[in-house]
Amino acid sequence: MRLYLTALNPTDAVLHGFLPAAASLGLPATVLTDRPAEWPADVPVTRCAVRDAAAVVAATAATRPAALLSNSDHLQEATAIAARKLGLPGKDPDAARLCKDKAAARRVIAAAGLDRVRVVTVDPAAPPEVPNEMFPAVVKPREGVASEDAYLVVDHAELVARVAEIRNRRPDVALVVEEYLDGELRTFETLGDGAELTSLGGWRTALGPPPTFTEESLAWSPPAEPVRTQLRARLDALGVGFGACHTEYVISDGRVRLIEVNYRLIGDRMDLILAELLGVPLFEYVIRLHLGEPLSALRLPSTVDRHARVEYVCADRSGRLVAAPGRLDTVHGDVWLGCHPLREVGRSAVHTGTNRDYLAVLHGIGPDENAVRQSLAALRGDLQWTIVE
Repeated sequence: MRLYLTALNPTDAVLHGFLPAAASLGLPATVLTDRPAEWPADVPVTRCAVRDAAAVVAATAATRPAALLSNSDHLQEATAIAARKLGLPGKDPDAARLCKDKAAARRVIAAAGLDRVRVVTVDPAAPPEVPNEMFPAVVKPREGVASEDAYLVVDHAELVARVAEIRNRRPDVALVVEEYLDGELRTFETLGDGAELTSLGGWRTALGPPPTFTEESLAWSPPAEPVRTQLRARLDALGVGFGACHTEYVISDGRVRLIEVNYRLIGDRMDLILAELLGVPLFEYVIRLHLGEPLSALRLPSTVDRHARVEYVCADRSGRLVAAPGRLDTVHGDVWLGCHPLREVGRSAVHTGTNRDYLAVLHGIGPDENAVRQSLAALRGDLQWTIVE
């Protein structure tokens, strides 16, 4: 019996989360990927066309799979279809598809009478035709991730310019133009076994300056029960209820308005930090759900009496990173602090205005918000990153 993980490029979630968790459970694991050369030599990988469910099923033939899962936005639907073909616990393929397709998700939420967000789909090569009353608006790939190629536009001329810019890089991508949902960005983290869904908590997110939507910091801020009720109704409408899910939303006039639903764990090392904050083996729990265990078998805390804050160090220009701190774990008073590099020294990169610009992630976990903020500020003041254009 073996755990199979579908993936594209190597991620911290797989390398430092799921693979060690599988080992802790005594479960051999194999990564199925279409990019085997990119993975470390000590990771067991099998080449596979992971966007094709039939290919994923075929790749598991050598050893009977105990579970099959993915933490990639791009692979949820194909992996869900493959798990169903194999008779394994998994996500509803239709729900996985809806979460990936932002326009389809909007239609389902509106049809359920929960919220109506004005949205226009722009097919490849088609001109963007958007009514003036929709501005300000957000243009982004219909199936995009990580705020990549997502821009705030204030009028039709700016929209046309942004669409041309995106198509210059990605000519075949379908886009959506949505009304801009004003409000403080928040997240809702959940686990489910297909019958029951539970809240792990959530984060309050601070964004960088427009027109892009780079997440610069996140502070622990679980939603109150009335908000959780609204969020669960929306997830129910989409069919979300199995494994991990990361939902982004704002609250406007007391009403939840979804930004997007990512049917996986929160990313950019936030999943690892969340596990540390909760004090639970989160990645083991996700695997156990995919092994068919019920949610009731997982020991999740009813409350969290600590605070956490995460700050991303972002490149402000294109160029080569020539100096940066290494990995750091330390204690400042009652606060546990960490610095984890996200870009190697010597690597050159183009500035994108997305989380592709992250140089490092800093985090603090402590007794209260003030102590954590002060300790993180002290840590950050002693660290320096240097980029040469």
